[in-house]
Amino acid sequence: MKRIDWSALDAAGRIEALARPQRRTEARVTDTVREIMDDVRTRGGGAVTDWSLKLDGAAPRRLTLTPDRVAAARDALRPADTRSIRMAAENIRIFHEATRPEDTPDVEIIPGVRSRLVWRPLRSAGLYVPGGSAPLFSSLLMLAIPAAVAGVGRRVAVTPPSASGEPHPAMIFAAAEAGLEALWLIGGAQAIAALTFGAELDDGVIEPCDKLFGPGNAWVAEAKKQASSLPGGPAVDMPAGPSELLVIADRDADPEIAAADLLSQAEHDADAQVILVSESRANIDAILAEVDRQLETLPRADTARASLAEGRAIRVRDVAEACEVANLYAPEHLALQTVEADRLVDRISAAGAVFVGAFAAETLGDYAAGPSHVLPTDGAARTMGGVTTASFMTSMSVQTVDEAGAAALAPIAARLARLEGLEAHARAADLRTGG
Repeated sequence: MKRIDWSALDAAGRIEALARPQRRTEARVTDTVREIMDDVRTRGGGAVTDWSLKLDGAAPRRLTLTPDRVAAARDALRPADTRSIRMAAENIRIFHEATRPEDTPDVEIIPGVRSRLVWRPLRSAGLYVPGGSAPLFSSLLMLAIPAAVAGVGRRVAVTPPSASGEPHPAMIFAAAEAGLEALWLIGGAQAIAALTFGAELDDGVIEPCDKLFGPGNAWVAEAKKQASSLPGGPAVDMPAGPSELLVIADRDADPEIAAADLLSQAEHDADAQVILVSESRANIDAILAEVDRQLETLPRADTARASLAEGRAIRVRDVAEACEVANLYAPEHLALQTVEADRLVDRISAAGAVFVGAFAAETLGDYAAGPSHVLPTDGAARTMGGVTTASFMTSMSVQTVDEAGAAALAPIAARLARLEGLEAHARAADLRTGG
């Protein structure tokens, strides 16, 4: 990890210090994804199959979650594994049911004019679940359960095939716990293209989806970006690319815990980025030494090392300046490992998820704390939050006006319409008063 003294940097240097890995924006990613998207738009399922064979070595498959298949997956797991998945699913369900938007009561603007907001679920949602080098069945729970709570009409889940060509049993069991009927084994930009344009494949048909959800690597993130820019194309949840974690650790933070949290994100992907911010040079030294020590025994050490090459260890004046750095970076995950960490939350304005105190491991949020771990990356946390039940819904205003309300409001609306030079607007208002 690169060591940086924040106070020694000018404005340009601070921007550079908080830059995301360059690989995320390489031209080859953009160009290749555009080629895939254009090919699928033109050739449909044939293109999806060709790209899947070329990139993943396997044709797309639809796995129907029959009772026998789910039972076989359950039997392949340890009882403690299935209990943990069920408990995580229940915690996610509890949180999203509790935070599901409700229709508002009528607001009487003036006598005879009432307005309210009503919420409706999306008709369809495409759910991308990473699964190439690691089967992230947790992401399936974090997407499919909020979508079900929202009442989405059609949920289409896609995930890359494993090296064996078969999904991990935990992926099948989690899909069943989330109430899905099937799981498509398709990955990468070609999966996003199939959800965008629709595709007729050997195992069935994928219909276009209204909105696309889910984290992924740089290729998936770019495909979602291109899909959302198409005329009439799908909406997307957010930029949800390679993982990010910023840890604010004061002089009293436990180096072993801070290092473990940094490595928990670094092992995700070579393009993941971890940042340590502290006012204590001694604790930065201790945490980085712990990173090196713990790294030696990690199964995914090579991936973590590649990520750490893009990491930063930033020394600041105090915890207040550390919060300023965090808000500038706007991390996907922010860990506050300081004395009285809860007092810092009010200083934070840009983060996908905040983990308060030494006991709040980011890993708990990844799996079982309740809120979805699908969160904005690449600085998008400055303007948007993570996936919630509301992400799978739309709101509409409903306005009800009686004769008395029209008599009071129409003259005002008509005058304002004429002030803008919109006579037809004004006449439509006048008609409500017999004018």
